[in-house]
Amino acid sequence: MIDYTGKVALITGGASGIGKALAMALSERGADVVVADIQEELAKEVAANLPRPGLAIPCDLSKPDASAPLLKEAFDWKGRLDLVCANAGIDRHKRMTKEDFGPETMRMFEVNMFAPFRVAQAYAAVLTGSDVRGRLMITGSENSLSLPHAVKRTHIGAYGATKHGVLIMAEWLREDLGGELMDVHVLMPGGVYTPLIASGIPDPAMIPPEFNVIMPEQCAEIALKGLDLGLFYIPTHAHIGDDIRPRFDGVQDALKQLGLT
Repeated sequence: MIDYTGKVALITGGASGIGKALAMALSERGADVVVADIQEELAKEVAANLPRPGLAIPCDLSKPDASAPLLKEAFDWKGRLDLVCANAGIDRHKRMTKEDFGPETMRMFEVNMFAPFRVAQAYAAVLTGSDVRGRLMITGSENSLSLPHAVKRTHIGAYGATKHGVLIMAEWLREDLGGELMDVHVLMPGGVYTPLIASGIPDPAMIPPEFNVIMPEQCAEIALKGLDLGLFYIPTHAHIGDDIRPRFDGVQDALKQLGLT
């Protein structure tokens, strides 16, 4: 188990949902936590109420120039930054045949896919020359790996594209780092009871069991266990493995029919 005593963690999207649960769990394990979020007042409230009161930084990660000053301020707070959870994310429901790829969709790509890697670049910059080895956990999704059965009628194709992109970019980031500066991990949650779900289902007891939705605290517990184990892929639900199977089987069948096996 990683000892976070005396270490500093930055959580983007830390004012609610998975980010808030990560902030609480890390603080409970001894970390000094920086809560970054576009929701400034909520971020301040979360930071102030952690077991070890933290620092809140307002930040809009849809802005390409937001990451560098965020990482510098977080690092300068205690003179170190041991863990960054690039967790901020937004969704969008639109049929692919109707998707206009306008400003709203492009903002989602900025926040979900580009921001984690701008954060990674800024993190590498502040780690360079320091005596701190970093750890970066990017929040992807079960949608990073497949088109999950549970969401097939929710019209989140563009959102799924951002999360597919996160995974391959994280794999390339790990490759390009070559073991230097930081370790990289990808958290891939299935259904988690975040404000995105709560807005439509205010009472978690009303969620259909087949949706297999877990609470943010359980997601955070799995995430930290994945970090403890040094895992690159950190899935949160058993069905994620099953959901990958149709794609794998489809490729294998195509290879067979093409005479390439």
